[in-house]
Amino acid sequence: MGVVPVIHRSQAVRAALRRGLRPHRSRVASCRTMVQVGRILQKELVQAVVVDVRAGLLPSAKELMALYPRIPVFAYSAFRPDDGRLLAACNAAGLRGILVDGIDESIAGEFVARRSAASERKALLADAPRRLRLTEPVQIRAWEEVLDGVETPLRTAEVAAALHVSREHLSREFAAGGAPNLKRVIDLARIACAAHLMGNPGYTVTVVAGILRFSSPGHLSSCARRVAGLSALGLAATGSRGVLERFLRGRTRSRL
Repeated sequence: MGVVPVIHRSQAVRAALRRGLRPHRSRVASCRTMVQVGRILQKELVQAVVVDVRAGLLPSAKELMALYPRIPVFAYSAFRPDDGRLLAACNAAGLRGILVDGIDESIAGEFVARRSAASERKALLADAPRRLRLTEPVQIRAWEEVLDGVETPLRTAEVAAALHVSREHLSREFAAGGAPNLKRVIDLARIACAAHLMGNPGYTVTVVAGILRFSSPGHLSSCARRVAGLSALGLAATGSRGVLERFLRGRTRSRL
C-alpha cells in the first residue's frame, strides 16, 4: 500500500524497517540522496520518509517537508550524548519522530507505520464505515481492503478474492442495509486519497493521477466530479474529510 524511502547506510536499520512495515503492506526503498527520494515521491504513493540526520540531511529534510507537509519524515540515527542541539533542531523542524540506531530496531517499522500518511488518511475517515452504513464484518473487511489498495484501480473481483468470497456474494452483501455499492466506495477512497495528496504543494494533478494509476489527469478529474462534485484542482482545499461529506450528499449510488 505504499513505499517508505530510507536514507541510511546501515543494512540493519533498513532490515528492521522492512520487518516492521511488511505487515502494513509497505515496502522500504533504499536511497542514497534526497534527489532519489524526490523521484520516488513523484512516482509512487509514499507513506513516510526516514533519514539519518547525523549524515547532514536535516536541511534537505526541511525542504522536503515544505513541499510535502502531509508526508511524515522521521529521523533514525546513532545519536550521541552531545547531540542535544541536533535533537532540538529535529523537533523544531517538525520531524514526526526520532528513532535511535541500536535501540529502536524492534519497534522502528511499527512506529513509522502508525504515524504514516496512510494512518493519517485512515484517521480522517475513521467514521466513514458508520456514515456509509457499513456494519457487517464483510463490509468492514472490504472497506479496510479498499483503503489499503487506494494506489491501484481496484476491481470488485480483486477485493472479493482478498476476502475469499465470490464477487457476486461481496457485491450483494456490501450494498446491503442501504450502503453504497462497492464500486462507488472504491472511487470514494481513491478520491479521498487524491485530496490528501493534493494538500502537498509538491504535487500537481498530473503527478497525483500517475501515483494513483488513473489513466490520465482528466480521468482523475472526472472521477472527482462523480464522487465529490468538483474538479481535481478543488481537492486540495476540500481534503479527505470534505470528499466524504460531499459524497454523502447524494453521490453514493453508481450509475454503472
